[in-house]
Amino acid sequence: MSRRLPTALSAAALASALVLSACGEEAPAKPSPSISSVTVDGSDPAKAPTVTVKSPLTVATTESEVVTDGTGAALAKDDLMTIQAVILNGRDGKVAHSTWETGAVGLDLGAADLFPAFRSQLPGKKIGSRVVITSTPTDAFGATGNEAIGVKKDDAVVFVVDVVAATKPLKGAEGKAVAPKAGLPKVTMNEGKPATIVVPKGAKAPTKTTVQPLIQGTGAEVTKGRSVRVAYTGALWKDGSVFDSSASRPEQPYFDFPIGGGKVIKGWDTGLLGQKVGSRVLLVIPPAEGYGAEGSPPKISGTDTLVFVVDILAAY
Repeated sequence: MSRRLPTALSAAALASALVLSACGEEAPAKPSPSISSVTVDGSDPAKAPTVTVKSPLTVATTESEVVTDGTGAALAKDDLMTIQAVILNGRDGKVAHSTWETGAVGLDLGAADLFPAFRSQLPGKKIGSRVVITSTPTDAFGATGNEAIGVKKDDAVVFVVDVVAATKPLKGAEGKAVAPKAGLPKVTMNEGKPATIVVPKGAKAPTKTTVQPLIQGTGAEVTKGRSVRVAYTGALWKDGSVFDSSASRPEQPYFDFPIGGGKVIKGWDTGLLGQKVGSRVLLVIPPAEGYGAEGSPPKISGTDTLVFVVDILAAY
């Protein structure tokens, strides 16, 4: 099917929560030395904050503190969320990466490949919050660091995270049924199994990508740069044989990817744009917008037209 992509920002991860609160007549807990070593200036969510780190920073335990408390719902540990973040190297206090320069990022808070610090610390934080996190090297980039952004394996990491939005994925398409145009493949959904796709006998394959909603959802619109979660089945036009399906992977029967950035075949990148969460979409994709002249051996040749039925479960 598509070209796979690890969860966005997995290799540039974020970190963990420290709740500083009073209980009864006890004095408020004091921030740890690592948290106290970070100053965050700026309150405009449209602009990156200015972050100052007293370096070199040593972090014994990953911690976090809410700089600005949001007014939205608290994050659940399995939410799909959208964030802005600044990542700083604790060794020298320099900015290693800022999504305010590259665009907000969608993340699966429950993904196993997301760094442990992020998974343990952001649940419970409210949508709209700005959170500063000081992370141990292990809880950030692991034993190897991230040389691509200048973080070595022993460098502590500081994250300043704005929680922009969060959502929970649908289990399947839901909305109003749409009658497909004549001459298109017939789709039969099979719960827990790949869909059955029957191509009309003698029908000529289209030369351009065909986009046919089968169910019209009413959720968020799929726009360029957003991460999208889908469930899908792919078959060959020539005989209707299924070559791939998310249902064939019961441990993770869905696929997440950022749309519009060339991380999947072109027919997906263009055909799903503008659709809404909850929709079921039939895509008929000629070779030029699929896998090209090289195909994807051994199942897909360079002349194969592809047929997909795609349920859009979330956009984040």
